[in-house]
Amino acid sequence: MDVLVINCGSSSLKFQLTNPENEDVKIDGIVEKIGIEGSFIKYKFNGEKGEVKENFADHKQALSKVFAIFEELKVVESLEQITAIGHRVVHGGELYDKSVLIDEDVKANIEELSELAPLHNPANLLGIVTCEELMPNAKQVAVFDTAFHQTMPEESYIYSIPYKYYENNKIRKYGFHGTSHYFVSRRLAEIENKPVEELNIVTCHLGNGASMSAIEGGKSIDTTMGFTPLEGLTMGTRSGDVDPAVITYLMDKENLSAKQVSNILNKESGLLGISGISSDCRDIEDAAAEGNKRAQLALDRLVYVAKKNLGSYMTIMNGIDAIIFTAGLGENAIELREAICKNLDHLGVEFDSEANKCRGKEQLISTKDSKVKVYVIPTNEELVIAQDTFKLTQ
Repeated sequence: MDVLVINCGSSSLKFQLTNPENEDVKIDGIVEKIGIEGSFIKYKFNGEKGEVKENFADHKQALSKVFAIFEELKVVESLEQITAIGHRVVHGGELYDKSVLIDEDVKANIEELSELAPLHNPANLLGIVTCEELMPNAKQVAVFDTAFHQTMPEESYIYSIPYKYYENNKIRKYGFHGTSHYFVSRRLAEIENKPVEELNIVTCHLGNGASMSAIEGGKSIDTTMGFTPLEGLTMGTRSGDVDPAVITYLMDKENLSAKQVSNILNKESGLLGISGISSDCRDIEDAAAEGNKRAQLALDRLVYVAKKNLGSYMTIMNGIDAIIFTAGLGENAIELREAICKNLDHLGVEFDSEANKCRGKEQLISTKDSKVKVYVIPTNEELVIAQDTFKLTQ
């Protein structure tokens, strides 16, 4: 049975048709610039890459073209063969601690939770509604980024503000990238041939957006992202942790609105803000190698914050069994991984610099005798979505 995985952004749409039982990917791709001049589809089928340049006014037009490509390439004989669709949904709030079959109540809840994720949930819901219109007989499943972190204890997710704001407005830490943290922690258990319930793990999902998670006995007990994906690590354009007073200070000092400050923290900060060069770690590494001090400072800040959170997670779990690096930077940034793991020998990490010279593949990058093992494990969120969808639609 093939499952269609959909990940809708405000102007983009990722898709993958996969068999969750044997992990065979039939076709995958992305539609970009939906509703904008110059939109296009890029896809990969049978090892061959393809591209279609066409303007799509909305997600319905884009998906209609994607499905037409499926039929043109004989990926499927008919759309009726696709009976299950899994959707990535960013925010499930406190309502969802696992994936669910989509019905009218679920759609209403996703819409209501849009106030907690205004950039993501509306787009996710749009993808669901569009698939309903184009494939009315297919069952649909919502897989939430926040679900895995619903096991966090209260002292971990509560903020030190008046409790009424949690009661009335649900202001608390939610965490994100949950599907990725879940996947790599389970994959580690397979590699180590141990039940995940017997392992304490720190997972490092490092990309343009980045988060770390403390996973104790298979359950998330803390994570760096918070009420929104802005909290936590230094990211490509996001600030990560800052003193909240910075916001009101900037508003007063620079005569800025709350929306303008939010834009600064989300889109003009992080690696881009410190370096003044780029949000791409590769560009910053090149500049640092040429002696650019601000570029080096951006890298140093990223490493410092990651190392600080790593140490704190090792403490709250009373020691750990493994560290996992995943996502774009985690899987490919050789120097960054080594910098984060440097001088952790007193905590049981014996790093193997030679083994670390790898990109995009599963690899042990600590010594075989290291008390705490360090792995690179490529993430596969689409597979998790497909597997959950398969289970719920049988």
